[in-house]
Amino acid sequence: MDLAIASHTPAATALDVTAIHTAHAEFVWLLLQRFGVREADLEDALQEVFIVVHQRLHTYDGASKITSWLYGIAQYVAIAWRRKAHVRREHAVEAVPEPAHAEAYTPEHAASDRQARARLESMLDELDPDKRAVFVMFEIDRMSCDEIAALVGVPVGTVYSRLHGARKAFEKSLARWRARDANGGLR
Repeated sequence: MDLAIASHTPAATALDVTAIHTAHAEFVWLLLQRFGVREADLEDALQEVFIVVHQRLHTYDGASKITSWLYGIAQYVAIAWRRKAHVRREHAVEAVPEPAHAEAYTPEHAASDRQARARLESMLDELDPDKRAVFVMFEIDRMSCDEIAALVGVPVGTVYSRLHGARKAFEKSLARWRARDANGGLR
Protein backbone atom coordinates (compact mmCIF):
# COMPACT_ATOMS: atom_id res chain seq x y z
CA MET A 1 0.00 0.00 0.00
CA ASP A 2 1.54 3.28 -1.05
CA LEU A 3 0.52 6.32 0.95
CA ALA A 4 1.70 8.88 -1.58
CA ILE A 5 -0.72 11.80 -1.28
CA ALA A 6 0.24 15.16 -2.70
CA SER A 7 -0.05 17.62 0.15
CA HIS A 8 -0.71 20.48 -2.21
CA THR A 9 -3.96 18.93 -3.60
CA PRO A 10 -7.11 20.38 -2.07
CA ALA A 11 -8.68 16.96 -1.43
CA ALA A 12 -5.52 15.51 0.07
CA THR A 13 -5.72 14.36 3.62
CA ALA A 14 -2.77 14.83 5.89
CA LEU A 15 -0.30 11.97 5.97
CA ASP A 16 -0.24 10.15 9.26
CA VAL A 17 3.11 9.01 10.71
CA THR A 18 1.39 6.10 12.45
CA ALA A 19 -0.11 4.90 9.16
CA ILE A 20 3.25 5.27 7.41
CA HIS A 21 4.92 3.31 10.20
CA THR A 22 2.30 0.57 10.07
CA ALA A 23 2.55 0.24 6.30
CA HIS A 24 6.33 0.61 5.90
CA ALA A 25 8.18 -0.25 9.15
CA GLU A 26 9.22 -3.68 7.88
CA PHE A 27 10.46 -2.14 4.62
CA VAL A 28 12.52 0.44 6.56
CA TRP A 29 13.86 -2.28 8.89
CA LEU A 30 15.11 -4.26 5.89
CA LEU A 31 16.64 -1.14 4.34
CA LEU A 32 18.55 -0.39 7.53
CA GLN A 33 19.90 -3.95 7.52
CA ARG A 34 20.89 -3.60 3.86
CA PHE A 35 22.69 -0.36 4.67
CA GLY A 36 24.73 -2.16 7.32
CA VAL A 37 23.13 -1.11 10.60
CA ARG A 38 24.05 -3.78 13.13
CA GLU A 39 21.31 -6.02 14.53
CA ALA A 40 21.74 -4.55 18.01
CA ASP A 41 21.12 -1.03 16.65
CA LEU A 42 18.18 -1.73 14.34
CA GLU A 43 15.43 -0.82 16.84
CA ASP A 44 17.04 2.51 17.65
CA ALA A 45 17.80 3.30 14.01
CA LEU A 46 14.23 2.44 13.01
CA GLN A 47 12.94 4.78 15.68
CA GLU A 48 15.31 7.48 14.42
CA VAL A 49 13.96 7.09 10.87
CA PHE A 50 10.41 7.63 12.05
CA ILE A 51 11.43 10.60 14.18
CA VAL A 52 12.84 12.16 11.00
CA VAL A 53 9.64 11.19 9.14
CA HIS A 54 7.61 12.94 11.83
CA GLN A 55 9.81 16.04 11.67
CA ARG A 56 9.98 16.19 7.86
CA LEU A 57 6.53 14.92 6.87
CA HIS A 58 5.41 18.43 5.98
CA THR A 59 8.11 18.49 3.27
CA TYR A 60 6.83 15.37 1.50
CA ASP A 61 4.96 16.61 -1.56
CA GLY A 62 3.97 13.30 -3.16
CA ALA A 63 6.17 13.87 -6.23
CA SER A 64 7.84 10.51 -5.56
CA LYS A 65 6.69 7.28 -3.99
CA ILE A 66 6.64 7.25 -0.21
CA THR A 67 9.03 4.28 -0.32
CA SER A 68 11.56 6.33 -2.27
CA TRP A 69 11.30 9.11 0.30
CA LEU A 70 11.69 6.60 3.15
CA TYR A 71 14.67 5.06 1.35
CA GLY A 72 16.47 8.40 1.42
CA ILE A 73 15.73 8.94 5.10
CA ALA A 74 16.80 5.38 6.00
CA GLN A 75 20.01 5.83 4.05
CA TYR A 76 20.77 9.09 5.86
CA VAL A 77 20.09 7.51 9.27
CA ALA A 78 22.13 4.39 8.44
CA ILE A 79 25.12 6.46 7.35
CA ALA A 80 24.91 8.44 10.60
CA TRP A 81 24.67 5.23 12.68
CA ARG A 82 27.63 3.66 10.93
CA ARG A 83 29.65 6.88 11.32
CA LYS A 84 28.90 6.88 15.06
CA ALA A 85 29.80 3.18 15.45
CA HIS A 86 33.41 3.92 16.31
CA VAL A 87 32.25 6.22 19.12
CA ARG A 88 30.02 3.63 20.80
CA ARG A 89 31.93 1.54 23.28
CA GLU A 90 29.55 -1.39 23.58
CA HIS A 91 29.88 -4.34 21.24
CA ALA A 92 26.97 -6.61 20.52
CA VAL A 93 27.60 -10.25 21.25
CA GLU A 94 25.79 -12.61 18.95
CA ALA A 95 23.95 -15.47 20.55
CA VAL A 96 25.22 -18.85 19.50
CA PRO A 97 22.53 -20.44 17.35
CA GLU A 98 20.90 -23.58 18.61
CA PRO A 99 21.77 -26.30 16.12
CA ALA A 100 19.09 -28.58 14.71
CA HIS A 101 21.38 -31.58 15.23
CA ALA A 102 23.68 -30.90 18.18
CA GLU A 103 26.08 -33.70 17.28
CA ALA A 104 26.49 -32.41 13.73
CA TYR A 105 27.00 -28.77 14.72
CA THR A 106 30.23 -28.56 16.65
CA PRO A 107 31.81 -25.53 18.33
CA GLU A 108 34.19 -25.42 15.37
CA HIS A 109 31.20 -25.10 13.01
CA ALA A 110 29.76 -22.30 15.14
CA ALA A 111 33.10 -20.46 15.18
CA SER A 112 33.48 -20.91 11.43
CA ASP A 113 29.94 -19.58 10.83
CA ARG A 114 30.57 -16.52 13.03
CA GLN A 115 33.86 -15.87 11.26
CA ALA A 116 32.22 -16.15 7.82
CA ARG A 117 29.40 -13.76 8.85
CA ALA A 118 31.93 -11.29 10.25
CA ARG A 119 33.98 -11.49 7.04
CA LEU A 120 30.90 -10.91 4.87
CA GLU A 121 29.85 -7.92 7.02
CA SER A 122 33.36 -6.51 6.78
CA MET A 123 33.35 -6.82 3.00
CA LEU A 124 29.88 -5.27 2.74
CA ASP A 125 30.96 -2.44 5.05
CA GLU A 126 33.55 -1.42 2.45
CA LEU A 127 30.79 -0.62 -0.07
CA ASP A 128 29.19 2.80 -0.15
CA PRO A 129 25.56 2.68 1.10
CA ASP A 130 23.88 2.93 -2.32
CA LYS A 131 25.98 0.14 -3.79
CA ARG A 132 25.67 -1.98 -0.68
CA ALA A 133 21.88 -1.72 -0.67
CA VAL A 134 21.59 -2.64 -4.36
CA PHE A 135 24.10 -5.48 -3.97
CA VAL A 136 22.26 -6.95 -0.99
CA MET A 137 18.85 -6.58 -2.62
CA PHE A 138 20.05 -8.27 -5.82
CA GLU A 139 22.49 -10.91 -4.58
CA ILE A 140 21.00 -11.81 -1.20
CA ASP A 141 17.32 -10.82 -1.36
CA ARG A 142 17.13 -12.01 -5.01
CA MET A 143 15.23 -8.93 -6.23
CA SER A 144 15.29 -8.03 -9.91
CA CYS A 145 16.90 -4.79 -11.09
CA ASP A 146 13.47 -3.53 -12.16
CA GLU A 147 12.09 -4.20 -8.65
CA ILE A 148 15.07 -2.45 -7.05
CA ALA A 149 14.71 0.56 -9.37
CA ALA A 150 11.02 0.90 -8.48
CA LEU A 151 11.73 0.52 -4.78
CA VAL A 152 14.64 2.95 -4.67
CA GLY A 153 13.13 5.42 -7.13
CA VAL A 154 16.02 5.52 -9.61
CA PRO A 155 16.28 4.49 -13.27
CA VAL A 156 17.05 0.82 -13.86
CA GLY A 157 20.33 1.86 -15.53
CA THR A 158 21.44 3.40 -12.24
CA VAL A 159 20.70 0.09 -10.49
CA TYR A 160 22.81 -1.77 -13.07
CA SER A 161 25.63 0.73 -12.62
CA ARG A 162 25.56 0.49 -8.83
CA LEU A 163 25.40 -3.30 -8.99
CA HIS A 164 28.36 -3.42 -11.36
CA GLY A 165 30.40 -1.13 -9.11
CA ALA A 166 29.42 -3.09 -6.01
CA ARG A 167 30.40 -6.39 -7.60
CA LYS A 168 33.80 -5.00 -8.62
CA ALA A 169 34.44 -3.64 -5.12
CA PHE A 170 33.23 -6.87 -3.51
CA GLU A 171 35.53 -8.94 -5.75
CA LYS A 172 38.50 -6.73 -4.80
CA SER A 173 37.67 -7.14 -1.13
CA LEU A 174 37.31 -10.90 -1.56
CA ALA A 175 40.68 -11.05 -3.31
CA ARG A 176 42.27 -9.17 -0.39
CA TRP A 177 40.74 -11.62 2.10
CA ARG A 178 41.94 -14.59 0.05
CA ALA A 179 45.45 -13.14 -0.17
CA ARG A 180 45.42 -12.54 3.58
CA ASP A 181 44.34 -16.15 4.15
CA ALA A 182 47.05 -17.41 1.80
CA ASN A 183 49.63 -15.47 3.82
CA GLY A 184 48.48 -17.03 7.07
CA GLY A 185 46.20 -14.17 8.06
CA LEU A 186 48.92 -11.51 7.88
CA ARG A 187 48.23 -8.23 6.10
